[in-house]
Amino acid sequence: MQLTLFDIAALLLGLSAVFGYFNHKVLRLPNTIGLVVIALIASGAVVLFDLAVPETNVRATVTGALARIDFSAALMNGMLSVLLFAGAVHIDLGQLAARKWAIGLMASLGVLISTFLIGGVMWGVMNATGLEIPFVWALVFGALISPTDPVAVLGILKTVRIPRSLEAKIAGESLFNDGVGVVVFTIIVALATSGADAELSITGAVQLFVLEAFGGAILGFAAGYISYLAMRAIDEHNLEVLITLALVFCSYALALRLHISGPIAVVVAGLFIGNYGARFAMSENTREHVFQFWQLIDELLNSVLFLLIGLEVLVVGFNPEFALLAVIAIPVVLAARWISVAIPITVLSLRRNFTKGSLTILTWGGLRGGISVALALSLPDDTSFKAAILTATYAVVVFSIIVQGLTMKPLVARVINAAAAEDTGLDDDDAGKTV
Repeated sequence: MQLTLFDIAALLLGLSAVFGYFNHKVLRLPNTIGLVVIALIASGAVVLFDLAVPETNVRATVTGALARIDFSAALMNGMLSVLLFAGAVHIDLGQLAARKWAIGLMASLGVLISTFLIGGVMWGVMNATGLEIPFVWALVFGALISPTDPVAVLGILKTVRIPRSLEAKIAGESLFNDGVGVVVFTIIVALATSGADAELSITGAVQLFVLEAFGGAILGFAAGYISYLAMRAIDEHNLEVLITLALVFCSYALALRLHISGPIAVVVAGLFIGNYGARFAMSENTREHVFQFWQLIDELLNSVLFLLIGLEVLVVGFNPEFALLAVIAIPVVLAARWISVAIPITVLSLRRNFTKGSLTILTWGGLRGGISVALALSLPDDTSFKAAILTATYAVVVFSIIVQGLTMKPLVARVINAAAAEDTGLDDDDAGKTV
């Protein structure tokens, strides 16, 4: 039976509702994590059933349906723009501006440090285990797994109470470093697949990075300002909601055409509309409708995205040959995250103080998600290292969402209580009572 686009959308929404209901009633996990867990269990059940009753070909049927969904294109050229805007529109720009240096360094220098650390270590590991991979392709893995996923991060922040300064750093970094990460990934893949002179390519890569990053920011500001002027001239909440929706799709589509960073463009536009636009261009009634609309869209697409992450394991598959590589990749990525956060914090701490425990929380709170999977899936199919990179990526993402996501709340409580105990001279038990 040929599935239409409408059939696929109905299937995804139906599964999201059913799995979400089951999670709410039975598992009681945070919605996004619960959907990933249930989807992974469902995927495992499909595999086991197919092994037990192979004549049904149930796995081939389900995999064929999922294969019709181009996860990479659906996320990177569609869902991501909406999710980034929905996240950015709720962020306090004043909080970000007050911590611009920390956020800027972690989202730029931190991503580059992490990319080369992960790439270097994994290059050594892969070659030591018999997978002879060129260094530049190891850097490709480092680039796609280094940026934290804003969708996953912002979803977890809704369930955890942390100091506002730390929340602003985590949220701000996740919103911007994925745009930087996508640019770095694009450049390194171009270098890996190009036969051009290395020195010339690196020079061009730097120019491309500046063009994409700053071009995206300029486009986002310009599009946001035009939308702001239009919204300020009217007071009709339905039309103003439509203007914000058009802003997202048009600015992202234009960014793709101009070969500049779409993620950075919609983040800048979202911050502008969510702060300056909400304050000066919207009535109270319009603000309520606009923010409720984007909150609903955020929850809906989040559910579908995390459901797909869990189900995509059937498409990605599991190659036992790369199992050890996948296991090793998890601590390597965490260690690189720690170093890439520690360096900017150490530099900035020479002039200002940071919340105690910042390094631990920022390291463990740097979740990876759908963006990394989408980038890995976007690699050319004729790339001989794609299977290994994809397996390692999926292992890190699943560990990040489930293990880091579920332990984030107790970790934050413990770190904050320990910091309070150190400041007041109390032991941990007393600190837990006073915080």
